[in-house]
Amino acid sequence: MRFSSLYRILTLGLSLGLLSEVVGAQSPVGVFDAQADVGRPRPGSASYESQRQRYLVAGSGQNMWNGHDDFHFVWKRMSGNFILSTRARFLGPGVEPHRKIGWTIRPSLESSSSHVTAALHGDGLMSLQFRRTTGATTEEAKSRDSLPNSDAVIQLERRDGVYIMSVARFGDTLVTQELADVSLPDTVYVGLFVCAHNDSVVERATFSNVRITTPAKRDLVAYRDYLGSNLEILDVKSGNATIVHQYRGSFQAPNWTHDGKALIYAQEGRLYRFDIASRSAQAINTGFATRNNNDHVLSFDGRMMAISHHAVEDSGASIIYTVPTTGGTPKRVTAKGPSYLHGWSPDGRWLVFTGIRGEELDVYKVASAGGDEIRLTSAPGLDDGPEFTPDGSYIYFNSSRTGRMQIWRMRPDGSGQQQVTKDGFNNWFPHISPDGKWIAYLSFPPDVAADDHPFYKHVLLRLMPIAGGPSRVIAYVYGGQGTINVPSWSPDGKRLAFVSNSTAP
Repeated sequence: MRFSSLYRILTLGLSLGLLSEVVGAQSPVGVFDAQADVGRPRPGSASYESQRQRYLVAGSGQNMWNGHDDFHFVWKRMSGNFILSTRARFLGPGVEPHRKIGWTIRPSLESSSSHVTAALHGDGLMSLQFRRTTGATTEEAKSRDSLPNSDAVIQLERRDGVYIMSVARFGDTLVTQELADVSLPDTVYVGLFVCAHNDSVVERATFSNVRITTPAKRDLVAYRDYLGSNLEILDVKSGNATIVHQYRGSFQAPNWTHDGKALIYAQEGRLYRFDIASRSAQAINTGFATRNNNDHVLSFDGRMMAISHHAVEDSGASIIYTVPTTGGTPKRVTAKGPSYLHGWSPDGRWLVFTGIRGEELDVYKVASAGGDEIRLTSAPGLDDGPEFTPDGSYIYFNSSRTGRMQIWRMRPDGSGQQQVTKDGFNNWFPHISPDGKWIAYLSFPPDVAADDHPFYKHVLLRLMPIAGGPSRVIAYVYGGQGTINVPSWSPDGKRLAFVSNSTAP
């Protein structure tokens, strides 16, 4: 007998205790605990495609409205604060314009349960729907964005009792609305749903880039307390990101080896090589340099790696060294600190870095063999994240000299400094694609200080043509510091590696 049939029997009179036993017997679906038909829909289904980390959900049901709901639900139990995020799409033209898919949060699997739901309708309407108490009439707040016939990014967050829906057509920035006067219990069912708005048909939808994030607590102390880390690989063309490695602590700033077979990242002072085929990580021998931060970059030929190590003999200041990519004894390059590495010149002769000298943070370059540093920027504000283009003609960097952090570029001698981005975000760490045609960068929201790039924020990975033109979002991420600090394009220019964060179970 299907679970949907069992559930109908249970809702007619069996105890909720027995319902819990039946629910507990269900098999997990991807990251979710189980699935269920809520209300009286035709039987639905859900499956998980592990290679693409994508969910296919089918559901029927008369509606999710008024005093009761009918839908298919893929769920897990959660408490406290959380962020639910996915990229969702209907399959097929559908029968009813008000078929619905999205996220729902509810204290029980009863059809009349109170709830908060982010619902994408078949006609593109996006609404924040909610039922304040069991059996009450459903209310809604419609988004000003309409998302017809598109991949929709749907986020639903619970933050200290406030529910926040953020939506966008994939590639656009998010539109957000809040709901502060609905009270649900601390422990709830959260998950994906499909409702056909017609109990005679079954509708289907796909959900990719599914992330269930437990965010940082308010009292988290930066650089002392850390969330868990996800190593993700993003296919730039499709926008699909897959998690390839997870760790309960903090690792940061992945970049690719020259052969495209591995990623190198910083973890608790050491550098690690993560083999993509075997999904295994191994520490790289960097000799005495065991207090490395996340500023590490491979030379264009892949043979050498420059690192930033907090040297004891310099009172813990960050100093730049070079070491063979396979490991070895580091060779000191910069005489002064703090110096934070960000790039090699294509010919391997120069390193570019951010130096703190007195109260000023500017971009410098130094010969990779060592020597006198050369200051390239001197404008008021913070200049950071310098990186050469593959042809060596420009250095791209980010600067707060205009009030917000924006992307700039200059010639290798520091001349011809030009602003590249001009928007309301704070944009950091420009990374140029191997073919020199694209810039990927990280955008913090405007409420983050222009000269700060903190951990554990809602951030965007954005892409723009290097020749000029509008930017588009390629990933919606909970992260920030450590997400994409270093060059992170794959050698073939088809993928980007980045880090997202969540409290580990």
